Amino acid sequence: MHKDPGAPILRKERWGDYCLLCLKSPAIAREARPGQFMMVRVSDQPYPLLRRPFSIHARTRETVEIFFSRVGLGTNILAQKKTGETLDIIGPLGKGFTTGGGGSKRAKEQEPGRLAPAESLNGKKVFLVGGGRGIAPLYFLGLELKKQGAVPIIFYGGKTKSDLPLADRLKAHKFALLVSTDDGSSGFHGFASAMVEAELNRVAGLPMAFPPLDWADAPRKSRPVRAASYALAGFPARVFACGPEAMMRKIAALADRYGIAAEFSLEAIMGCGIGACWGCARKIRRGDKAEWLKVCQEGPVFKSSEVVWEEDKTNEVSDR
Repeated sequence: MHKDPGAPILRKERWGDYCLLCLKSPAIAREARPGQFMMVRVSDQPYPLLRRPFSIHARTRETVEIFFSRVGLGTNILAQKKTGETLDIIGPLGKGFTTGGGGSKRAKEQEPGRLAPAESLNGKKVFLVGGGRGIAPLYFLGLELKKQGAVPIIFYGGKTKSDLPLADRLKAHKFALLVSTDDGSSGFHGFASAMVEAELNRVAGLPMAFPPLDWADAPRKSRPVRAASYALAGFPARVFACGPEAMMRKIAALADRYGIAAEFSLEAIMGCGIGACWGCARKIRRGDKAEWLKVCQEGPVFKSSEVVWEEDKTNEVSDR
């Protein structure tokens, strides 16, 4: 972890309510791993006082990028920043995705809650599912997976076409890309979770062999039993996802249905980002019991079986 009180903004891109900032911060860039985040002070004024967490969207040897949407005071202030201005940032923070490779000590250690890092993803298909601004950490992850020889397929969902600003960038880097929109203005007409379900059912050759995802809410004993054959060729070796809670909960149900290992980057309100304030605590399974853990320290990435998913909320923002 490093504190950089004067990271200059080298580049800024804007698409409506979405914004990308490229910051020069060599120390943070050198240590950043996919799924980690930074805490950014958005103003040098007393208000707003607390830093905001942002996933590391990309990095080079000397730079890191953040991608975000304007949703509140902090992000609205940050979106007004100009090239040449500086930001006070802390990072990299948290535990990221398990990519199955990499040369860092951290990547090789068997951390609590991580999938076995010894499993190589070289030559294997992996699904990356991003809903709305949840695509932010998946670009960095996708680039790292490609370096390791994996074959990432990105599922990118939004409410409408304007909520998919990174689609062109993903295509430019030769990612296999499938997009969805709630209103049907681009790609698959429906939620990202439904698009993933359709693709998995297509691979299984059983389009409607199982009932829709509503069964995920049913008691576990009443769910269909998944077959071991689902691990055969054609299915992804791993699923990584980030986005609205409802989307990730449904992706977790799909991964469970087909016996696919999955990891999720959880979003949480963070006051400090370093485990001091307990502002980001949520229930996470450890063994046979659920404990209140700090997302900033123990996550933000957790494997599917660990997450205690919140109940569906009818007024939750879409992008599923």
